[in-house]
Amino acid sequence: MTDQLHHARLIARVAEARDKTAFAELFDHFAPRIKAYLIRLGAEPGAAEDIVQDAMVTLWRKAHMFDARRASAATWLFRIARNRRIDTLRRDRSDRLDPEEPMLRPPAPDAQDDSLDARIRDDRVRHALKDLPPDQVELIRRAFYSGLSHSQIAEESGIPLGTVKSRIRLAFTKLRKTLEADSAVDRP
Repeated sequence: MTDQLHHARLIARVAEARDKTAFAELFDHFAPRIKAYLIRLGAEPGAAEDIVQDAMVTLWRKAHMFDARRASAATWLFRIARNRRIDTLRRDRSDRLDPEEPMLRPPAPDAQDDSLDARIRDDRVRHALKDLPPDQVELIRRAFYSGLSHSQIAEESGIPLGTVKSRIRLAFTKLRKTLEADSAVDRP
């Protein structure tokens, strides 16, 4: 008998007869695996143990809801544990900051070559923008410099959404051709 089938039968025994021996076997098998999984996801060991306990209590209470045709016992239990962890994280809306959070670190200084390349690219884009019709330049400015969505641009300008999208797409096509032509000239 496969482990999957064996575990499904144990859950059925818990559901039908509240079989404590079957539950203990499931607990002994899954609890350490679920705890290790939660720790890999970043849970503290104590919190992981609490979540495992909660997941196993859910197994005891809701064994009748398990459907071996839809998922294996492992999938069902790990999903319960993952959802419990998410619930715990949502409840713990503390303002603690992780000093190792990448977003809190200052950006690395630009390499001189990267800075020069960026300036050259910016100059090329500004030059290419001059070749576009003013209405397309304005849409590009609103979308990429002001950060507006196409819908917001359409609403503010009174231009239909489809027209906004097609003009931006047309502007990009023209910009790409101009920039590619400039790059071809610079290549040795």
